[in-house]
Amino acid sequence: MLKTTAVAATFCAVAGAGIVGYGETTAQAAQAQTPTQSQAQAQSASSTAARHGHGDGHSFSGTKKIRVGGYSVNVSCSGRSAARKPVVVLMAGGGDGLDTMAGLQKTLSKKVRVCSYDRLGEGESDQPHGTQTIDDSSRILTGVLDRVTGDRPVVLAGHSLGGLIAARYAPDHRDRVKGLVLMDATIPALTAGVSKAIPDSATGIAAELRDQTIAVNQGQNPEKFIIADAKVRSAGNIPVQIIRHESQYAEVPDYGPALEEMWAEGQEQWRALSGRSRISVAAGSGHYIHVDRPDIAVKAIQRVTAQATAHS
Repeated sequence: MLKTTAVAATFCAVAGAGIVGYGETTAQAAQAQTPTQSQAQAQSASSTAARHGHGDGHSFSGTKKIRVGGYSVNVSCSGRSAARKPVVVLMAGGGDGLDTMAGLQKTLSKKVRVCSYDRLGEGESDQPHGTQTIDDSSRILTGVLDRVTGDRPVVLAGHSLGGLIAARYAPDHRDRVKGLVLMDATIPALTAGVSKAIPDSATGIAAELRDQTIAVNQGQNPEKFIIADAKVRSAGNIPVQIIRHESQYAEVPDYGPALEEMWAEGQEQWRALSGRSRISVAAGSGHYIHVDRPDIAVKAIQRVTAQATAHS
């Protein structure tokens, strides 16, 4: 864990990483625990055959531990499955557990089934054995979906690093992912972006922010996850809603405008995910859109879910 100032922690939260002071919100999770269950190791399966026999998944309510790829993964589900409607899967940002999605999950589950989970290294899930890449994170996500959604289609709604992972996952799992909501998702090329926005000549807080962000992206975060720059690939013609913050970098006056431009350009790049991508700004919001403006987050997820249902 890197020792940072409050400003550095704020910026690295946007980078999608867990650093001192990052990930603290007022959202609280329901803690109805049930006994741990085990199942054979989930494989990286993008095909329907790998999910054969899962049906609608385990229709439990509350929070429980499941076995995925030899790890214990903490998951939470609520709400009822409805005919033709996808299951909404919420994905928290780096440094955050599923508890930060609890308020959003409670509201959404009044109309649809909603699940969330702690990625390895976060919340109540196991620690990863070593460095993780997007392929490792995708295998865990596939295993979670096999257990809690079965053959049902899903809408992935991710914040920050959770949004980036969702966006990277969808193109390889078009049979399963039928919609995306990206809430201030970590941008596709953050390392290159921050290196350009804050040059080597920078000093003080700005230099610290740049160096720590790059270190975080190289795996110095709770998930040991390498946040690699990469081009955006198409996930097909699915509905995609991209929501970005209104203001985040006021505490870095010298480089704030360049950082805001970097972030806005990165959010625009996510539009290449689909010909049905939409982008909007959450007025009055910082990085935690689902906390600052839960009304916007809820409406976006409900809209994408309805669109995905209509085309199922």
